[in-house]
Amino acid sequence: DRMSQSHRLSEEPGGPDIAQQMPWPRSNRESTTLLVSPKDRDRPGNLQRLGAAIRAARENKALSQEALADAAGIDRSHMGKIERGERNVTLLNLIRAAAVLGTTPSNLLINSGL
Repeated sequence: DRMSQSHRLSEEPGGPDIAQQMPWPRSNRESTTLLVSPKDRDRPGNLQRLGAAIRAARENKALSQEALADAAGIDRSHMGKIERGERNVTLLNLIRAAAVLGTTPSNLLINSGL
């Protein structure tokens, strides 16, 4: 009976075997074989849209990319890659950039359509 209960749970969404249903890799070895290029990892273009929203907010404040990066404590070349959607921006970097831009991370996400 215990075995049948565990089997039933694994078939329910959110059960113990939920990791098998998720689209992300379950191990480092698996992730190295699945992650081929930045475009393959972000098929819907979310990184590009968020980067475009950051760039638009920066241009609205008449800041150079270098000035934003310096004020936010982010490497200038990394900021360029974030704006082009080539790098996944961390939450902390999004918070820092938003603060320099006089907005919130949620506004940047909303403006990107995410």
